[in-house]
Amino acid sequence: MVVAILRVVSPIEIPIGLGFSEANWRFSAPKYDNLHRKKSRLSVYSLYTTSKYACVGFEPESNGKFQIRSSLVANPAGEATISSSEQKVYDVVLKQAALVKDQTKNSRKSTDVKPDIVLPGTVYLLKDAYDRCGEVCAEYAKTFYLGTLLMTPERRRAIWAIYVWCRRTDELVDGHNASHITPSALDRWEARLEDLFDGRPYDMFDAALSDTVSRFPVDIQPFMDMVEGMRMDLKKSRYKNFDELYLYCYYVAGTVGLMSVPVMGIAPESLAEAESVYNAALALGIANQLTNILRDVGEDARRGRIYLPQDELAEAGLSDEDVFTGQVTDKWRSFMKRQIKRARMFFEQAEKGVTELSQASRWPVWASLLLYRQILDEIEANDYNNFTKRAYVSKVKRLAALPLAYGKSLLIPLSLRSPSLSKA
Repeated sequence: MVVAILRVVSPIEIPIGLGFSEANWRFSAPKYDNLHRKKSRLSVYSLYTTSKYACVGFEPESNGKFQIRSSLVANPAGEATISSSEQKVYDVVLKQAALVKDQTKNSRKSTDVKPDIVLPGTVYLLKDAYDRCGEVCAEYAKTFYLGTLLMTPERRRAIWAIYVWCRRTDELVDGHNASHITPSALDRWEARLEDLFDGRPYDMFDAALSDTVSRFPVDIQPFMDMVEGMRMDLKKSRYKNFDELYLYCYYVAGTVGLMSVPVMGIAPESLAEAESVYNAALALGIANQLTNILRDVGEDARRGRIYLPQDELAEAGLSDEDVFTGQVTDKWRSFMKRQIKRARMFFEQAEKGVTELSQASRWPVWASLLLYRQILDEIEANDYNNFTKRAYVSKVKRLAALPLAYGKSLLIPLSLRSPSLSKA
């Protein structure tokens, strides 16, 4: 669930960027305000076969566990198969869920920030590093930042640190210096990440995250996978089917959920399996990313990119040229309706997992979900013209969503209300 919560749109959008020059970073106005990238999928069951890539609902098996199915494809024998992309992602989910389970068996380390820790080569205290992350979050993601204030101090500091790292990583390929970024630059960023996890931070932002991953059961794999998503952006601008797009969206958005759930925490009273909560987190990231894709079709086309399944475009009687031309036709409307339906399905899957988070962590997640889902409504209101019109949720609607999100955050975990969602 998490997920784009790290990238939730603030009541007033304020674009930001992070310039990259070797190991030095600076905040700057970005060329594109596109923190969210292009999308992914999640969770399981009850097949919906209205599209070639049958999506799955959010129903557990008899043992109460959830599996992951994003684009089940029936083979000639009529059996559903799991793609290698789905299996790759599910393996990461299981590994992260196992880390959480292992942690519950051991006493947790103290999560108080040690004020006497000094970052290598600097005069900054670790507390200053976290405070700076909070300032960045407050300046560029106001709604999300407000939600984090309801969390416990240690959790909100950790989420701020993750937010800043994701933002910096995204700006490698979307920021001012994106045209100068090479695969070797991403290799250096990945090596820097490994050093960070080994307790060797390069700067104050790294130090905050380095401390965070030492305190919470956060695995390095989702971070590495996000960097891999940046590599894909350097070499790939088309996706032949939803399964390919799914993997990309896991890399650039679904990963945020896996990074964040360990920090946000699962409600102690929850009866849900840990992997089902992570699956729902992936679903939210994928829903938000799909929404970004649909909102930004015109902007991406002007950059020579099409983040839409090529086979589904062809099935609708459309081509790349139709996307570049940008004419809203009946074929385009039909295609968009199908894409929006899929995104909404992922939002529905995510809803069932948000309630399983620690109560103090739910508000920003609910805010992200409710605000981003409204973008789909605005695309429809624009008659599916996402070529020249940007679907925009007004400030009034955004503010109105906040009390609703807060109210939903007070609900008891769904697993306590629905025995079928309980652990075996």
